[in-house]
Amino acid sequence: MGMKAMQTTDFHCDVLWKLLENKQLSFVNDTSNKLDVTLPRLMDARSVLQTFAIYIPDEMEKSMVPILQSIDLFNRKVLTAPGVTFVRTSQDAAKLIHRGSIGAMLSLEGADGLQGDPAMLRILYKLGVRAIGLTWNHANWAADGVLEPRQGGLTKKGMAIVEECNSLDILVDVSHLCEQSFWDVVNKSTKPLLASHSNMRSVCNHPRNLTDDQARAMIAMDGLIGLTFVPQFVSSGGAATIDDVLKHVEHLCELGGKDHLMFGSDFDGIDNHVIGLSHPGEVNNLMEALLQGYPEQQVKAFFVDNTIGFLTKHLPKE
Repeated sequence: MGMKAMQTTDFHCDVLWKLLENKQLSFVNDTSNKLDVTLPRLMDARSVLQTFAIYIPDEMEKSMVPILQSIDLFNRKVLTAPGVTFVRTSQDAAKLIHRGSIGAMLSLEGADGLQGDPAMLRILYKLGVRAIGLTWNHANWAADGVLEPRQGGLTKKGMAIVEECNSLDILVDVSHLCEQSFWDVVNKSTKPLLASHSNMRSVCNHPRNLTDDQARAMIAMDGLIGLTFVPQFVSSGGAATIDDVLKHVEHLCELGGKDHLMFGSDFDGIDNHVIGLSHPGEVNNLMEALLQGYPEQQVKAFFVDNTIGFLTKHLPKE
């Protein structure tokens, strides 16, 4: 399997948010150049999986309406794209590597719109949502996020939602939780967790990054950590480079995480980019850099096998 043939996965992008705010944009043919993640670029990246986050910005109502509008946009603009298949089950995930199509998965970034009602979660499950982050950076009915000054944990309703996620086989995403919320989820969840887009705090001291203890806890429960290309989470000193991303890879591996490492770019959720990593078509720059320091089989695990293996194991059976 040569360099050019290596496939990729990405566990977090915000295309749906941009589509929600600008109905004119096209995922298939972005002539406006306003999107990072587009069909041609995913093809360039030899993507076999792209997770699409549903994110409702502060100025929109915190209800099911914009969430359902986002799913409608996903159905109409993403799933209709040639060569894209919907990933909802472990069987769907297992087929991705051989099928050569681009798997599209739905996640929810912030549970505000569920308004504390597990029935809303069950409906989203039926619509294909397979991962959920309880909150964004602030507090909501479920949990406190990383920027919430009081740094509280999960509410009673938040605990109930984690239980419901476990019973439905919806993956719980810890990326935006404050530390107390994180540990509450670790203690509550009976299933492995994922951090869709977070880096290592001991490499770059940002509250959105995971401490070594948090990373070890995720590894111990067989979870997945998606290292991200958000420049301010990559490097605290000015412009971030691919070499800076490698430091996070190295550190997570030192903690025993080589089988628990994936990537969650946060493309389309960011205004500035790591140099040489501004869209999926440039992910091969990272791949080439990794191949300088890691065996090909290991790099393939970072990009594909860890993610697909996890989803094959933990998504619901058909």
